[in-house]
Amino acid sequence: MAKTNTTELLEALAAEIGENIYLDIAKWHLYLSNAKLHTVVAEQLYPLITSNTVNEDRVIAVLESIPVKIGGGRKEVALIDLLPLQCQVNLVDILEKFQREF
Repeated sequence: MAKTNTTELLEALAAEIGENIYLDIAKWHLYLSNAKLHTVVAEQLYPLITSNTVNEDRVIAVLESIPVKIGGGRKEVALIDLLPLQCQVNLVDILEKFQREF
């Protein structure tokens, strides 16, 4: 049963992230669900929720560790460099909401 709850929580978290957080590239907004990054981000941030340690610094550290391939894989950029500040704030808010509900 706990595994189902974990799976459901991860899926809900990924969906929430995918619908609300986007990459800003030349003023184009590419939502993480469309970029197929929402699940990876949720999986990387999930331990912060389960350990009750969500805070801005930890979230930024995780985002800095997630590489995003650009130019057909010729280069990699840290996810944090592609997210506007407002999306970072929104992401922390989403994680805090999930932490409260966990």
